[in-house]
Amino acid sequence: MKLFPYTDIVLEHFKNPKNVGRIENPDGQATEGSSACGDMVSLTIKVDPDTRIITDIKFESYGCASNIATASVITELAKNRTIEEAKKLSWRDAENALGGLPSVKVHCSVLAVEALHSAIRNYEERHGLITEKEPTTIEVVSKRLRKVMNPERGLDIMHTNLVKGIEVGNGKIKVTLSIPSSHQFANSIREDITEKLETLWDIETVAVEFTD
Repeated sequence: MKLFPYTDIVLEHFKNPKNVGRIENPDGQATEGSSACGDMVSLTIKVDPDTRIITDIKFESYGCASNIATASVITELAKNRTIEEAKKLSWRDAENALGGLPSVKVHCSVLAVEALHSAIRNYEERHGLITEKEPTTIEVVSKRLRKVMNPERGLDIMHTNLVKGIEVGNGKIKVTLSIPSSHQFANSIREDITEKLETLWDIETVAVEFTD
């Protein structure tokens, strides 16, 4: 009887993961999950502007064997596909490619696919390819800020109450944080906020202010 919960394919992707790293100046990028929850995946992609084929894709992972293996296999499945084909990849595709996962680890395949889809959306937003354009609201901004981490706590800046205020209007977003600009993580948080919000189709400027 096999007591170890992982298939040989999972173990191979865990021990020798494919496409590890980060692409410099990527066409699209995304991070899903939280190190505080135990699993996090960051994806970067390069896309051919003419064929819309994902020519390169890399990941960085923080988490368990399933997290690393699913991120590895989803990058393999997405590579050399068009962005439309990659959008159709599901968590079941990742799980099936790995020969199955323990039920308690299925969320890892969901996380990897969410990171892929978010990176594709980031690419589409950067290149004006979004067809369904919903107006940017405080709710939309809040949702994106839940993907910005507070490095001190390992949770997002919304749940750790770093966001003091959000203003949206006239093509502008202003986010006020309840930390001083001299805080050791102020610049990295500002850069992450700007990255998450500046690609919104109806936004021209993103301002991040601190409570000095």
